[in-house]
Amino acid sequence: MLVYWAATGRPHYSSMSEGQHIPYISDIGASNLKPMFIAMSAVTVVTFDLAFIFERWLRHSGRLTPNTSIWQKIYSFCAIVAAIVGAAGLILLSIFDVAHHQKQHDIFLGVFIIGYIVSAIFICWEYQRLGIHYRQHSVLRISFWIKLFFILAEVCLAIAFGVLSKKHVWNAAAILEWIIAFIYCFYVLSFFVDFLPALRTKHHQSEQTEMQMAEEGGRTNMGDGAAESQQYFRGNAAPSGYANGATNGYTNGNGYNNGYTNGNGYTNGEYANRGVSHTNNGYPKPAEPAPLASRNF
Repeated sequence: MLVYWAATGRPHYSSMSEGQHIPYISDIGASNLKPMFIAMSAVTVVTFDLAFIFERWLRHSGRLTPNTSIWQKIYSFCAIVAAIVGAAGLILLSIFDVAHHQKQHDIFLGVFIIGYIVSAIFICWEYQRLGIHYRQHSVLRISFWIKLFFILAEVCLAIAFGVLSKKHVWNAAAILEWIIAFIYCFYVLSFFVDFLPALRTKHHQSEQTEMQMAEEGGRTNMGDGAAESQQYFRGNAAPSGYANGATNGYTNGNGYNNGYTNGNGYTNGEYANRGVSHTNNGYPKPAEPAPLASRNF
């Protein structure tokens, strides 16, 4: 709006006082830019109030550091209510422009400024208490100091603006109004700092989810030997495939057990007749050689 005023030749609007060379925001908003002034005011404050609500929800769901007391939740609720009141004040002051509704415009301007200052006080109070309990989170301290600066700066500038307006120092009062508006914009942008931990939490959860899916996929797609790798550790039962294979291959099959016991190779054969026995480890002792035939005829 300030650029538009400068680009159009710095006109003197009908709502401006005599000797006033710098317009108020409301002076420009009461001109042919009134529809844009109303729309932009509504979008700004509604978006900002949604940021308060989302912050409350993220803190309740654990995406942000949760509140540690009921008082912190009360501070947050009061901040949301005050922000909604301030939002209503800005929308109404843009509708009741200074050119046609001077008294109502001034009232709603006061509602807007007081509403957001009170909201900042409560949200700052909440962050101060959170910073005590979560000293490891520096973002809470940063956000607290940003909000505290906004409170002190806006209160001082608002008082100075009111005094200059009462004394009809229009140009200086208009400059202070623009400064208040710019500081308010930076205050709105400062809430991006508050949402940074929520973005990091979401990224961390995504990494964990990907790792878990990769592990589960590995168990599904890898071979039986890799999937059942714990069989190689002592004390763990062998998987079913190996248990059945060993049982059927060596015990019930025709390979070793039946071969040594019922077959004709060792037990019933000549080695059995030669007194084959076993060592302590279970291995069969070598059979003694057969005696040579006697040469005595």
